[in-house]
Amino acid sequence: MPSNRSSSGIAQHIPLLVVLMLGLFIAILNQTLLNVAIPHLINEFSITASTAQWLLTGYMLVNGVLIPLSAYLMEKFGLRRLFLAAMFFFTIGSLICGLAPSFSVLLIGRLVQAVGGGILMPLVMTIILFIFPPEMRGRGMGIFGLAIMFAPAIGPTLSGWIMEHYSWRLLFNGIVPFGALVLVLAFFLLKDTLEPKNPPFDVWGTVTSVIGIGLVLYGLSEAGTSGWDSAIVVGSLVVGVVVTTIFIFQQLRSPRPMLDFRIFRYDVFSLSNIISVIITVAMYAGMFLLPIYLQNLRGFTPLESGLLMLPGALIMGAMSPLSGTLFDKVGPRPLAIIGLLITVVTTYEFTHLSIHTSYNYILTINMVRSLGMSFLMMPIMTAGLNQLPQSKNGHGTAMSNTLRQISGSIGISIVTTIFSTRTTFHLGKISDQMNTMDPSFSQSFQSLVGSVSSATGMPASQASETAASMLAGQASQQAAIMGINDAFFWAMGFSIIGLILSFFLRDVRKDPQVELGTEIEIYKAERGGRVAKRV
Repeated sequence: MPSNRSSSGIAQHIPLLVVLMLGLFIAILNQTLLNVAIPHLINEFSITASTAQWLLTGYMLVNGVLIPLSAYLMEKFGLRRLFLAAMFFFTIGSLICGLAPSFSVLLIGRLVQAVGGGILMPLVMTIILFIFPPEMRGRGMGIFGLAIMFAPAIGPTLSGWIMEHYSWRLLFNGIVPFGALVLVLAFFLLKDTLEPKNPPFDVWGTVTSVIGIGLVLYGLSEAGTSGWDSAIVVGSLVVGVVVTTIFIFQQLRSPRPMLDFRIFRYDVFSLSNIISVIITVAMYAGMFLLPIYLQNLRGFTPLESGLLMLPGALIMGAMSPLSGTLFDKVGPRPLAIIGLLITVVTTYEFTHLSIHTSYNYILTINMVRSLGMSFLMMPIMTAGLNQLPQSKNGHGTAMSNTLRQISGSIGISIVTTIFSTRTTFHLGKISDQMNTMDPSFSQSFQSLVGSVSSATGMPASQASETAASMLAGQASQQAAIMGINDAFFWAMGFSIIGLILSFFLRDVRKDPQVELGTEIEIYKAERGGRVAKRV
């Protein structure tokens, strides 16, 4: 399956691309299906909400610690064997979950799933980088983006429909035949791009990577609920950062690093990853805050909330191949600037939400915001990966996906913290204004008590308690909406930083040294590593 530099050469890989995208699609879809089912699992297995949350946290942790190892695993086992193994683990894990008689077995199945799911994304991305040459790579990454954006688009709505009409077990059992189909097709279609090597196993690097990144991800996941000052959060983050730092220095000194941090010497790769982290944080703000606003504060059902988010996610998925094609024609900078301008403006619109903001207005703004995001995710990542020589593709995809995983956790934690602290702040300000010693408030309150009493026939004392409860509820609701507005304001600030940085992106395909590096890589592959003097 060598890289071919013509459109006709790419055409021969279409069946393989379909198989790869189907495998990646079902893996990502399964991650988004489970959120809606958590309340049903709590009742069925008689467990607490914090225990049930480990179905999500455990999956995320296994994913997070395996992604940095993926570069080593690709080199060790080759792309074909690793893809088949990943799909096997994911399919078997789905089967275990679907048949699970107890919560412990269900959790084991989820962790087995995560072994496959954690490897799939960087692996499929690396295969696409081999198939598509730099001048057509935007199109390839656009196809990749179609899978990772379309699956979350339909996940919550599909999950809600299944939970309404069928058992939660279908969320897993329905995945099994598709996983088996991908396994069979990949067995016949997928060939190794490079022969597997036998790199030495870095025991110290593996241990420090697993412990360091695992603790960082766990600390970030707990920070949103337990608070940044929680002992478990502080301890996890401090130990995680220290061990991860040791891992980084150890890899920089290693002649055969498991994860090569030297790729950050490539300036556009580094810049694109910084922008990607910023975009991910801003994107998670909308994904996290809008459902809270719609369901908890406005009273919309989960299905109505999912349907509002669906068109925007579908736009991101549908636009991904188009943005990839535009990337091949105009490069990363115009797409990044246009996308981030749209993101900044639409995020600003979300800083003005109120109890009366219409459903259709939110739907429209979210769709436009998603359109802007569709110009960002894959094109910016592709801009950085294009700068790397072919031998570093595995390390580049592993690094980009590790940062994406961590930035997603950071985004949720930051947004949760801002939302919580600002809600508390606004509630205190509103409560201070509800002072019965204030003649204006006292008059308004007595008028409300009179209205409640006349409408319900309650005595004055009981009507007074009811009126006070109503005002407290309205105050909490208003404070939460203001907290959401503040969190979106911070997300807008992150987007502005990303916009400024996007002006420094360049199309590395036009760099002479990149072309020379590519020729050297090709010549090495053809002549067994001997580089001609003329090159």
